[in-house]
Amino acid sequence: MPSLLLLEKDISTNFFPLTLTRRFTDLRFGILTIREKWEQLSLKQNFPITIVAESNDDILADKSFPANFIPPANLDLHTFFNSTKEPEELGFVKLERLWNLTSMNAWAIIQDFELLNLSTDSKHIPIQVKLSGHHPIHVGENVELENCYFNTTDGPVYIANNVHVMDGAMLRGPLFIGQNSVVKMGATIYGGTSIGPSCTIGGEVKNSIFYGFSNKGHHGYIGDSYIGTWCNLGAGTSCSNLKNTVGRIKIWDIETNSFVLAEKKAGIFMGDYVKTSINTSFNSGTVVGICANIFEFAHLTDKFIPSFAWGGQTENRYELEKLLEEINKWMEMKGEIMDKKSKEKIITLYLKSNKN
Repeated sequence: MPSLLLLEKDISTNFFPLTLTRRFTDLRFGILTIREKWEQLSLKQNFPITIVAESNDDILADKSFPANFIPPANLDLHTFFNSTKEPEELGFVKLERLWNLTSMNAWAIIQDFELLNLSTDSKHIPIQVKLSGHHPIHVGENVELENCYFNTTDGPVYIANNVHVMDGAMLRGPLFIGQNSVVKMGATIYGGTSIGPSCTIGGEVKNSIFYGFSNKGHHGYIGDSYIGTWCNLGAGTSCSNLKNTVGRIKIWDIETNSFVLAEKKAGIFMGDYVKTSINTSFNSGTVVGICANIFEFAHLTDKFIPSFAWGGQTENRYELEKLLEEINKWMEMKGEIMDKKSKEKIITLYLKSNKN
């Protein structure tokens, strides 16, 4: 039986705080953890392998491989163990930093769905459930689906055993809902989301991972985020996942004790056992360590915010060139561009307000 040593010591700090309480290979990414992906490949291909955990001891293994290269569902293990090709040539995807876990989670769900042979393993779906899309839905045992909606246009949906989806919930694939989890009334869950076991989810969630046993039971927005285990988000807790400038987001790096540039979309990266009070508002790219109790961070804006205000101080003004540049960035995201007349109108109003 060939043995595989997954090397993770040199990369674990890149995934702080998620790796404070678990190995990198035990991170959920898609439906499965990284270790479970290798185990499922072995089972599916009837190709027994031994996965060796890295430690301080000298380990002899048939193959040593960086743990942050994630195998595709169609990886042939015999070819892998005998190949000298680069990982990318074999279809591996590389996870380098925290934000890769969320930005690539939709891909991971689709790969895991294929790896688990779920495409033809669907149970009867009640008549009160509205369906659209062409990708498959897997529904486990003892699942309670009330008057809810599933859209599989962009990818499959996996509903594990003992899940309860309440009235009015709207779910889009690719999506995973783990066993014993509850999706509350009116919840809006977008694709690229993985909800681990025994979670309670309400409000709006997009492209995020809840590891398991965590609650977001009320309204509020969580996007492009990774939430650890045994976390509780108070009612109204929300995060920003995109800067007003549409620029790259800075994220704290524990190794260098400084901020590093990430992607344009990044929400919260929260360790285990964290609690937030009601209406907690997280900045984009926020990193939260384990066991934090977060409160007294809710702030209300002034009751009047003038045109061209910058930040929380009304006397601070947007720089005109920066304003125009960032408006164009927003418009480009929807395939549009600012016309000359609109630009001139903004400039005129800006110069006028500067005289007042």
